[in-house]
Amino acid sequence: MKTSILFAAMFTSLIFNAAHATAVTDLLQKYQAQGAQQFDAQAGKTLWTRSFGVSSEGKERRCATCHTEDLRRTGKHIKTGKVIEPLAPSVNTKRLTDVAEIEKWFKRNCEWTLGRECSVQEKGDFISYIRMQ
Repeated sequence: MKTSILFAAMFTSLIFNAAHATAVTDLLQKYQAQGAQQFDAQAGKTLWTRSFGVSSEGKERRCATCHTEDLRRTGKHIKTGKVIEPLAPSVNTKRLTDVAEIEKWFKRNCEWTLGRECSVQEKGDFISYIRMQ
């Protein structure tokens, strides 16, 4: 019984890790094909904590405003109060596994936070940072 539970847990972990690796690899290759240079996790971290102005709610427009600076923690949307599950793949195996989902949230969050769409370089730097968490 213990062996089958352990095997099932290991198998599930492998599936999630494979989905994560495939989505990330696909996106990073796509971004480089669109002109991005080598991606830098430190640049992603800098963007994560950088302020891009003040929202109508009087809060700083930073990724960390809603998601927290520790990507392993649960965040909270500043307008709606909705809980945001951790972005770190190390604690949330669903993160970075679906290309369409990643692109959808980049579009929404970059426009709100930066006031524009993120460049392919910024997206790749963000992903490089997030996947290390």
